[in-house]
Amino acid sequence: MKKYIIAAALLIGTGAVINTTMQSCTTLATTDLGLSIIKKFLLNGIDKGVNIYSNKQAFLQNNMVDKALPKQLRDINSMLEKVAPSLVAKEREYIADAAVYTVNISKPILVNAVNTLNAQDVTRIIQGEKGTATLILKEKTSQQLIAAIAPKVDEQLNKYGIVKSINTALSGSNLLGSLLGGNKTSVNAGGLSQLASEQLVNGMFNIIEDYEQQNSKALLGPLGK
Repeated sequence: MKKYIIAAALLIGTGAVINTTMQSCTTLATTDLGLSIIKKFLLNGIDKGVNIYSNKQAFLQNNMVDKALPKQLRDINSMLEKVAPSLVAKEREYIADAAVYTVNISKPILVNAVNTLNAQDVTRIIQGEKGTATLILKEKTSQQLIAAIAPKVDEQLNKYGIVKSINTALSGSNLLGSLLGGNKTSVNAGGLSQLASEQLVNGMFNIIEDYEQQNSKALLGPLGK
């Protein structure tokens, strides 16, 4: 289990320099300084994700979002590539539109969760591996985020008629049953929206975690094991 300290002369917020001395992880976890640093760290990651989700082209080009594609949706897209590859591109664009459409719903939920972090959360973060801060945020908000954005994602996908287009392209295929279970021969609109919502939420966490991984050394330095 790793312990961490706050490095001296940290730049926080608008660039104000805060000088700190070495503190044990236990002491740090109970200080307002430790909590404020962790919060600012996560809020910066959220801002990065929000900036990407607010820009359709940035969303489409981000590999963290691609990695979040649920297996079922990936399998459906693999089938579509064989019969109607243009639909895969359209589907991705419509999900990108949904990202722009729902990001202002997701951000307040994430920010609120960060602002409710407590000393116990900070202790877990500074004693854990890289990515623990994002993991805690995910535990606190994942299901809430999916529930909040799913209706809006469904609204966007139905607006463009992508579900109907996919079903038309895959009509008569006996592979949908194996992908979706049972004897299903069509993609359910709500099911596709749920998968797209999961991608949006998990993609956001991937971006936040990547920010944490890339920048944690600037804030937290290993003290020992």
